[in-house]
Amino acid sequence: MPEKIVIIPTYNEKENIREILQAVFGLNQDFHVLVVDDNSPDGTAAIVREIQAHYPSQLHILNRKEKNGLGTAYIDGFKWCLQAGYQFIFEMDADFSHNPTDLPKLLVACQQGADMSIGSRYKTGVNVVNWPMSRVMLSYFASSYVRLITGLNIHDTTAGFVCYQAHVLKHLDLDRIKFRGYAFQIEMKYTTAMHGFQIEEVPIIFTDRTKGESKISRGIIKEAIWGVLSMRIKSLFRKYPAYQKN
Repeated sequence: MPEKIVIIPTYNEKENIREILQAVFGLNQDFHVLVVDDNSPDGTAAIVREIQAHYPSQLHILNRKEKNGLGTAYIDGFKWCLQAGYQFIFEMDADFSHNPTDLPKLLVACQQGADMSIGSRYKTGVNVVNWPMSRVMLSYFASSYVRLITGLNIHDTTAGFVCYQAHVLKHLDLDRIKFRGYAFQIEMKYTTAMHGFQIEEVPIIFTDRTKGESKISRGIIKEAIWGVLSMRIKSLFRKYPAYQKN
């Protein structure tokens, strides 16, 4: 039975996708990969299908009809992976901002008892490479803002490098996750914590992309600022059933 799979959402990542897949499979630790592609006009999906010939049992692709947000890409990926029976399900970017060599660290954290492990840029200070200071400050204070509003005891609340044990995603009502942009990462951590799951941060070094274009926009930032406040208020009127371990 398959055990661990990395979800990589893509939109116009032809400059990175071949190298990132080779890096994951080069770990030789039987990580599978699901690429969720939003109909990239640059041919990203075609490259993935080419590589599938070399990794027919490990590499999968989920083609979506249009660009519809990071959050919905991951939700579709989660559902696919749960249906396939994977036990450990990872989120990772395609642009090498997340180093594939850190995947085993996140896996070990979950194998040792964490329900969710986070590749954290801020647990041991600020571990970010190649970002301008303005971007570092925006990200750092965004996480501080989220902690203030939500009460989350997590240093890197906006992190996108994550491992879930499958029982977490099965327990959450994924159809109730509403954010589509990068605030999706906040909502998933908050919802996971509200259900009582154990979350562990694993220190990593985050390196900004050198190829391709960032997907950050003003709309995404606005969603994070006002959406988090709205999420917190709504959560006061919602019940979060605790997970009952067998």
